[in-house]
Amino acid sequence: MSAAASQELYGSDISRLSPLAARFARRDQLKWIIAFTAAVGALMAIIDTSIVNVALPDIQGNLGATLTEVGWVSTSYTCANVVLIPLTAWLNNRFGRKNYLVFSLVGFTLSSALCGMATTLPMLIAARVLQGLTGGGLMAKAQAIMFESFPHSQQAAAQAVFGIVMIAGPALGPVLGGYLTDTVGWHWIFFINLPVGALAIALAVVFLPRDNPDEIEHGRVDWTGIILLTIGLACLQTVLEEGYDKDWFSSRFITGMSIAAALGIVLFIWRELTTDKPAVDLRVLKHHSLAAGSLYSLVLGAGLFGILFSVPIFAQNNLRFTALQSGLLQTPAAVGSAIMMIIMGRLARKGDARLYIVIGAIITAAAGFLLSSINPDTSARSLSTALIVRNIGNVFIFLPLSLATIGPLPRNQITSGTGLFNLTRQLGGSIGIAIITTALSKREAVHRAILVEKITPYDPATLARLHAYENLFRSHGADPVHAHQQALALLDRVVMNQAAILSFAEIFRAVGIAFVLTLPLIFFLGKGRPAISTNSK
Repeated sequence: MSAAASQELYGSDISRLSPLAARFARRDQLKWIIAFTAAVGALMAIIDTSIVNVALPDIQGNLGATLTEVGWVSTSYTCANVVLIPLTAWLNNRFGRKNYLVFSLVGFTLSSALCGMATTLPMLIAARVLQGLTGGGLMAKAQAIMFESFPHSQQAAAQAVFGIVMIAGPALGPVLGGYLTDTVGWHWIFFINLPVGALAIALAVVFLPRDNPDEIEHGRVDWTGIILLTIGLACLQTVLEEGYDKDWFSSRFITGMSIAAALGIVLFIWRELTTDKPAVDLRVLKHHSLAAGSLYSLVLGAGLFGILFSVPIFAQNNLRFTALQSGLLQTPAAVGSAIMMIIMGRLARKGDARLYIVIGAIITAAAGFLLSSINPDTSARSLSTALIVRNIGNVFIFLPLSLATIGPLPRNQITSGTGLFNLTRQLGGSIGIAIITTALSKREAVHRAILVEKITPYDPATLARLHAYENLFRSHGADPVHAHQQALALLDRVVMNQAAILSFAEIFRAVGIAFVLTLPLIFFLGKGRPAISTNSK
């Protein structure tokens, strides 16, 4: 790499690079090391959003917590995470890009150690809050660093690396969590971060350019905006996480949190649009590409996390898979998405990003319709195939959407843009899971009522099945009375299972339809081609 190119990518003074980093910069290799460093940090944060879920029963038993209490191990992390994501740009400007990334990596690694050493539930929840606060910076900052560290011609390849992390991470979490919990105990789902975090810290310290003191902003801190943001997003995330378990607005807690979320968010928006030094620059949404892309990111988040949430539940509850088996279902899809991301990194440099998003939405919709054909005899191979198709569709959406949303932004607004873009995807996932959980419960009750209406003592098919069940239990030694009771119980379980399957099928179909109906948003996006100058303001 020429001195001029190095200057453009790594700052006005290449001397801010360490001797080793400068050597790699001259070979045009430094940007890939920086990308790897950012990706490792983001991968840790993303995996930790799902790795804990499969270990919750073990944590509950080990720490003597109730099911409701142990749920806060997951909720506390996501609430803290979602609050920090939009603050990434302000923290970056306040403390410097390298300082903030290193701080986040150190904080995430140390808080992971605290989680693993927790001996009480309050201690674990407090450590998870710290983990979420530091992890939020890792996710949003990783994407911004990749945009800032690569020239226009290679931004598609850089975002492909980030895309692999974003799509494969949620699938790897349950598999890794199930394996570690079953083999060495739940503490190791946190301790596994220590060597990975140490590697990322070392790479960041050595290879990231030192921050330019002149570029670090000082002055008044918008504490009002930060407090309102914390109240609004933390309360909203809590409503989405806890609403279903507490029967939504029949609970005073959920009602109160909803009011606090609405007031917090409205006042936060008013504050940020009327102050000279906002904590979150909402004015960046004046760029149509970012506004439309962030809105579409809600749909992508709901589809990405919604199906990842639904398929394991269906596999475990209706096909009797173990947690590890349901996690392994997604491994081929994760590998497939990694391969497709590499291919897409090349394709995205050519053509209109909006065309790729349309193709991806159609493929993702097709995956939803494939999954909607589930039945009691659905095999692991069928589910795995549908997940592979879904991941291919997500790859066609994710990378072009990132380029079309963030690509047109001026360089000095990239960090703000990526923060809001990642926030909408995270919220989309939470909203999608909340809607799916509630819809599954309600539709299951509807389908059960419809099926029960058809089961009468005068229906020949019902009588034939009931007699078959009775004969089965009598052949195993049950007397006629107990055999009849067991047959009725088994028939009820069959009805419940069929009602659940019909509900899951409707949900998968609805996800597919949602991707098609939201396609008009792409007309507000850019073409995704390099459209900014690295020094544009």
